[in-house]
Amino acid sequence: MPHAAVKLIPGVNQNETPALNQAGISETNLIRFIYDPTMGALIQKLGGWTAYYPNALPVIPRALWAWQDNNLVGRLAVGTQNQPATYQTQLDVITNGVLTNITPRSITDNITAVVQTVAGSAQILITDTTTQNITNYVSVYIPVHISVGGIVLFGLYSCDPDGYISATTYSIFAYNSLGNLVIPPTSSTSPVLPQLGTTSGSNSVTVTLPAHGYNAGDTFPILATTVVGGVTFYGNYIVQSVTSTSVFTIFSNNNASSTTTGYINNNKAQFIYSFGVGAIPTGTGYGIGGYGTGGYGTGTAVVPSTGTTISANNWVLDNWGQVLLSCPIAPSIVLSTSSASGTGSVGTIVFSGATYTIPVGESITVAGVTPATWNGTYVVTAATSSSVSFATTVTAAITQQGTITVNTVPFQPLYQWDPTSGSPTATILPRAPVINDGMFVAMPQRQIVAWGSTQTGIQDNLLVRWCDVNNYDEWIATATNQAGSYRIPKGSKLVGCIQASQQAYLWTDIALWSMQYIGPPYVYSFNEIGTNCGLISRKAAASINGTIYWMGPSQFYNLTGAGVAPVPCPIWDVIFQDLDTSNLDKIRVAVNSRFGEISWYYPTVGGSGEVTNYVKLNVNLNVWDFGALGRSAWIDQSVLGPPIGADPSNSYLYQHETSTDAAGQPLLASFTTGYWATSEADVKSFIDQVWPDMKWGYYGGTQNATVNLTFNVTDYPGETPISYGPFALTQGTNFISPRFRGRLVSIKLDSTDVGTFWRLGNIRYRVQPDGKY
Repeated sequence: MPHAAVKLIPGVNQNETPALNQAGISETNLIRFIYDPTMGALIQKLGGWTAYYPNALPVIPRALWAWQDNNLVGRLAVGTQNQPATYQTQLDVITNGVLTNITPRSITDNITAVVQTVAGSAQILITDTTTQNITNYVSVYIPVHISVGGIVLFGLYSCDPDGYISATTYSIFAYNSLGNLVIPPTSSTSPVLPQLGTTSGSNSVTVTLPAHGYNAGDTFPILATTVVGGVTFYGNYIVQSVTSTSVFTIFSNNNASSTTTGYINNNKAQFIYSFGVGAIPTGTGYGIGGYGTGGYGTGTAVVPSTGTTISANNWVLDNWGQVLLSCPIAPSIVLSTSSASGTGSVGTIVFSGATYTIPVGESITVAGVTPATWNGTYVVTAATSSSVSFATTVTAAITQQGTITVNTVPFQPLYQWDPTSGSPTATILPRAPVINDGMFVAMPQRQIVAWGSTQTGIQDNLLVRWCDVNNYDEWIATATNQAGSYRIPKGSKLVGCIQASQQAYLWTDIALWSMQYIGPPYVYSFNEIGTNCGLISRKAAASINGTIYWMGPSQFYNLTGAGVAPVPCPIWDVIFQDLDTSNLDKIRVAVNSRFGEISWYYPTVGGSGEVTNYVKLNVNLNVWDFGALGRSAWIDQSVLGPPIGADPSNSYLYQHETSTDAAGQPLLASFTTGYWATSEADVKSFIDQVWPDMKWGYYGGTQNATVNLTFNVTDYPGETPISYGPFALTQGTNFISPRFRGRLVSIKLDSTDVGTFWRLGNIRYRVQPDGKY
């Protein structure tokens, strides 16, 4: 009887039918290909993983970053998504097996403005009886303009010089848009917030704000959602005309339904505090003999406010030398209603599924509720962790549930954490933009580049801003620094950005741009280098072996010296026909440079919305494979060793290529071939013996693998095949006798044992004709 060999074409092809994919591989799970000069590549079991940290994180990790401090201590930063019930995230650092929670902390107050200026002094005093003991470790974001003493406060401020004045009073310095100190011309204790005046049937709106400083054509931002005259105000508005130093006009997006006036944010100042923590000495603040003399109080140390953990569903991480940089990506807060009641003047809606206390004074929008009289935009007058109250005359019970959307002022600043500073939490970069969709550190000149950023407090999805060289406290461009900004002129938004070896790459939804350092005065050049090749999600692009690879909405691409080109993908059907497009932001690219592999982990249609599957490209061999494994965050090999990935199913961190197993459990590696025809004539074939040939363990190690071999046999491609096996194969197996007849045969090889490794060799079989079919 003649003999034949099973020689497989390297790589997986799922686009072809099994019958067309002769001598090819159609399905895989947890395998990899390794170079072979004869066959092109050999198939073997994937490297396994072990726990990097012994405990599960409290919630799914979404970002990882490894770096080393100046003392040569390696550290791993871990950013998680929100706790579903509390809308609180976590930012941790793991050092030598010890986890430290450094999550930034914040709190929002909507209160009557109590602000004081002194003529000739840039120091401004703010009184807040709600959040007390504000210190010089705190920054305050003021998103609603406050006019006082001939100046306007608006933006992010550090609480300096001492911050703390008394339990209810702190100080800031006033700065203008160029970062220069602003000196109030008059003393005042009468702050004024912007008042909007509407006229029925008109979209012309009068804004009253003393000492506003605007000129026609300037941009006036309204960051706190406000309803006046039936018009909802939020966003950037162009100043149409200036009537006086206190009055100017803007155009609303639609005509007002009534003639009336109303203040932005219901005439409440909004203070968003970002907290740092440090020792506050006794005697801080005003002394009885003038500022800084004598000390405040009787020697009792101040117990500073600490706020609550911030909200984020994603993170972008990097490092500036030994300083960890982080950019949290905050989600919209949408709560599900469960019941409602009203007194005739105050309505209260109870919500379920979360324990979140909406700040008093915040704007909310109720939608989808029946009766529809509950739907609308309101200002919160009282709140608990499961209910919210506001002014309304509605008293009817809810018969159909809806949602409550919290109209928070957008606030996605950048944070820093120096491991040698002693700071227990990451603290805000007070001079950086207050909203960013991501950031990276540009090299070699070292600048933070923030994208999806802002100039006004309203996010500009195409805006790129960067700090001065070696100075992340300077973001305003002047003739003497290299800070600056650039707005990408095409596309809808920047989706993702990375720093590569020679330049940075910026993807919009439709194109790829390069960002290359050229020095003053322009600092960077921006060039569109690829069109119709946008990025599918924030973390879907990476560099490996000097080549950029990314996943687009419908195919993969790479960038080489020849330009942008699609990457042929013989498993296109696997990912793009089964991709959960409602959870694209969970896609994660994963580079394993030790083996020349780049993977994309993604959620599937019909799944839970979480990442469960992957496709993988070996860039050295140009072969693909795929399988079932979820990783919600990933870093390539680093100062901490082999790659580390986060498992969304249990929130554990695993270090890959450290074991033959899956964290002590069997690593379920397998592959299934396409059909090969045992004869091209109209006869069946009979196969009665098969000789296995494999490597059964590591070189120099125990050769103890057990591999299961199954034959799937049929006569026609559309028939359900008959399975023979599985046959357990070991190093001691000389041959097996499956004894089957058919025209089309595929094989499945899998393993379920622990502590073993295998690589496929040259399997041979004995065959003879066995009649017509």
